[in-house]
Amino acid sequence: MKHRPLALLGAMLLSSGLVACSTSGGDSEQRADGRTVLDVWLMRDSVSETFQKEFEAGFEKAHPDIDLQIQIQEWEGIGEKVTAALASNDAPDVIEVGNTQVAQYAQSGGLTDFSDKVTELGGDSWLKGLAEPGAWEGKQYGIPYYAANRVVIYRTDLFQEAGIDATKIKTRDQWLAATEKLNRNGTQGIYLPGQNWFALAGFVWDEGGDLATQEGTTWKGGLDSPEALRAMEFYQRLQALGKGPKDSDESRPLQAEVVAKGRIAQVIAAPGGANLIAQSNPGLKGKLGFFPIPGKTPDTPGAVFTGGSDLVVPSAAAHQEEAYTFIKELTGEAWQKKLALAMSYVPNKTDLAAAVASDPGAAAMAVGAANGHATPNTPQWAAVEAKNPIKDYMTAVLIGRDATSEAGKASRSITATLNSGS
Repeated sequence: MKHRPLALLGAMLLSSGLVACSTSGGDSEQRADGRTVLDVWLMRDSVSETFQKEFEAGFEKAHPDIDLQIQIQEWEGIGEKVTAALASNDAPDVIEVGNTQVAQYAQSGGLTDFSDKVTELGGDSWLKGLAEPGAWEGKQYGIPYYAANRVVIYRTDLFQEAGIDATKIKTRDQWLAATEKLNRNGTQGIYLPGQNWFALAGFVWDEGGDLATQEGTTWKGGLDSPEALRAMEFYQRLQALGKGPKDSDESRPLQAEVVAKGRIAQVIAAPGGANLIAQSNPGLKGKLGFFPIPGKTPDTPGAVFTGGSDLVVPSAAAHQEEAYTFIKELTGEAWQKKLALAMSYVPNKTDLAAAVASDPGAAAMAVGAANGHATPNTPQWAAVEAKNPIKDYMTAVLIGRDATSEAGKASRSITATLNSGS
């Protein structure tokens, strides 16, 4: 998935090795006219060229003493590049990072602490799926930038044939009943690969569990908790209503291509997946809709993994005050509304969800984002995803092995990995 929010929903494994950092302009550079040069790294597809130009013009008009220089970075190799920048004396002033990456960078001691700015930045309404992973050991280093999460993408024509009103699907039980009805109507009710562990994580959070919990300095895997076992039971019921493979994830095969080829009524994906489905099958253009992943009760949407980005400032950055000014502008209400509409993102605050009401996919995301979560906030989580015992556990249960035994095995693996760096 090339669209930035979709990429964020996958794991980003970062290396801690140092590599040469490109010239950042992060020293005390000033132009001949006395303006401060503010160097900012934003990631590929974070903003469109049109939005970038509009923001730069608006920012420099409001702050004529600052010459804003935005450099677009590639995701491949960015971990090493950021690590090198934080260890250098020539760091950029502001860096966009994936929300779950903040802990790794904060652990190094190379980020500026913004705890005293949270209230001024409107932190009381930040999406917790961005704000919580942006904090480390009680201090706020990452400032929420934008979010994206999964929704249900559905075939409006197949729902109509089956006499189902998607707007009335508010609970898991209603979701299961609708999917069963779709199957009886000669349709594959849902395509759900067996290793979509982000979807499982949402069900775990719905049940009140977590992938791992921390007591003091010690972590413990949580897949063997009663809550997580109930979540896996629901996942098993839902997955059985389709023909998705039990031993692969969303990318093997690409689920958008699978959905494009058959009478498949639903898939769990970020809204951008609808564009990919329509590209593979132009006949489906205009026949794809969205609704939030249902929760256990009608008044609360299903929990989702919040992908997205935070903005951080290296402690070595030369222009701390100007960097904060940039962050305050880009994460403020006016530019957040414009960014959300331009890029179909979820704004960084819950009270800005109405800004995307005109975009059906983003609007469905925004509903789910209010119940968004992040993976366990520890630098060692990347190592868990590298092994990913969650995927193996899911496949084992789906092919008929004992859920309790397999959950215990996966939890022990998570426990060992998370505590290996302590």
